[in-house]
This record gives sequence, structure tokens and C-alpha cells, in this order.
Amino acid sequence: MSWIARSVSPNGLRVFEAAARHLSFTAAARELRSTQSAVSQQVRALEEQLGLPLFERIYRGVRLTEAGHALFVSVQEGFATIDRTIERLQHKHRHPHVNILTDFSFAAYWLMPRLPRFREQHPHIDVRIVTNQGVLDWRAQEVDVAIVFCDERTLAGGVPLLIREEVFPVCSPSFLQRHGPIENLEALSQLPLLTLTADQGQSWLDWPSYFEQLAGVGYLGSSELTFNNYTLLIQAAIAGQGIAMGWHGLVDDLLENGMLVGLKALRLRSPRGYGLVDARPDSPGEAKRALQEWVLECAAQERERRTKE
Repeated sequence: MSWIARSVSPNGLRVFEAAARHLSFTAAARELRSTQSAVSQQVRALEEQLGLPLFERIYRGVRLTEAGHALFVSVQEGFATIDRTIERLQHKHRHPHVNILTDFSFAAYWLMPRLPRFREQHPHIDVRIVTNQGVLDWRAQEVDVAIVFCDERTLAGGVPLLIREEVFPVCSPSFLQRHGPIENLEALSQLPLLTLTADQGQSWLDWPSYFEQLAGVGYLGSSELTFNNYTLLIQAAIAGQGIAMGWHGLVDDLLENGMLVGLKALRLRSPRGYGLVDARPDSPGEAKRALQEWVLECAAQERERRTKE
């Protein structure tokens, strides 16, 4: 930084910006609650510091020189950047925020229906949700908390378990009426199964693993539809296009309101499940702590309610 740049008065730049924007010392003085002569003196002092004329004095006004125009553009950009930064810092101070990373399925069917309760309890906390359907790497993203589908090793490493993986076939009531009863794996294997791909290494159950673990044989049928988005897959099941694999904790509301029917006699449990990960353990904060406590409380309440059913 040159000596001239260091010696330029910030107030002089502010006066210059107002005068250049209005192309009038009088109007600038009115905006700044100063006088025309004071504005003129500030501008003249700035010109002397820079060794450049910034304005041409013309009849009943002023106009910018080439140097004045270049400085005006830069000063406006600089003040705008400062204003945005101050606003962002003040907003962050007024409204602490927490960034959550999770997959589309959990966000749509577990988090979003419950989030209004958190917002009611903590109206001052801004919640930002980041979703991805692939393997979720919370270390590579700017997030505070991650709610991810975890394998046994991750859960054994101290990640709190929210929902244990429990799956069962689900379909629309009309589909069951047309094709039922569906009481065993043989009947299930003859029907169109809606498949959620795991082409990015996700560890959740798929139909081949489901049949292998329940019956010891692989499923040899062909699926009618394959999706990489669980939300779309569930919409296809609601529309009666086939049987989907339903996860406990995600499809519960759809079962309760009758949009789907669960074939729970064919359920399968695994040691995997959704876990709550502190993505920034070295960065504590009120917002993150409040969200973590709320998520754990919701999960505990639902486990307790389920044991009473």
C-alpha cells in the first residue's frame, strides 16, 4: 500500500462519493448535513493529496474528470463491499445459524415435518439445510451438523443413533387391493418392485440384500422403475405403480394418514441407521447445541412412543 493511499481520509472519500454521485457539491452537502464550502474544501484536499483533478468546475455545477470517474467507480464498489460485510456480520450476530447436511429422504420425510417445532422453540436461530443423495462427506462441506445413514462401525465410534434401520414393503391401498394379499416373499417377488439405486456406495438396504437376508436367496425379478431419489420413488408407490421399500421413521406419517400400507409381517431390521454427527466439534455454539439437543429429544420421544404401541 502506497503512502498516498494510507494518507487519504476515509471521510474525504465519503464526501467525494456523495459529490460525484450527485454531481453537485450543494446536494452532497445537503445529504451529509454539511455545507457547500466544507464539501468543496474536502474535495480540494483530496485532489491535492492525489495530485489529480477529480472534478471539472463548469457553469452551475461540476463534472467528473477521467480520473474522478475511475475513482468514483472504485469508491462505490468499496463502500458497497463494506456495507454488505457489516450487514452480514450484524445479521450473524442477531441471528445465529446452523447448517445441517442430510440426504433428500431424511430431509423430506423426517426433518421437514418436525422442523416447525424447532423454529417455534428457537425463532432467533436460522436453519439452513444442505441435501445430497450420495454418500455424505460432512468434512468437505461448510456444515455444523450432519444427519447421515451410518454403518455399524460409524455408530460404534460414538455417533448417536437416531433411527435404527427397519425396512418393510409399502404400497398404496389400491395396489394392495388389486394384487393382495401379499403375505410372503414369494408373492412379493412376483410384483413390480420400485428400486432406490445405491450407485454411489450408499449402505442402505436394497431389494437383493433384503431377499438375501430374509430368505437366503437373491431376488431374481426385474424392477419396473428405478429411482435415485427416494421422494420420487415414494410418490410412485403412492400412485400405485409398485411396491417400495419403506424405512421406519421416514414413511410413518404416510402410513398413519393412509396414503401407504405397510407389509410389516415382512419387516427386516439391520444394525445400521441414521446418526447425528457433530461436523465441527471444535466450533461450539448456541445454535448447534440447541439443534443437536432438539434432534436427540425428538428421536428419543419417538422411540419411547413406539415401544408403547
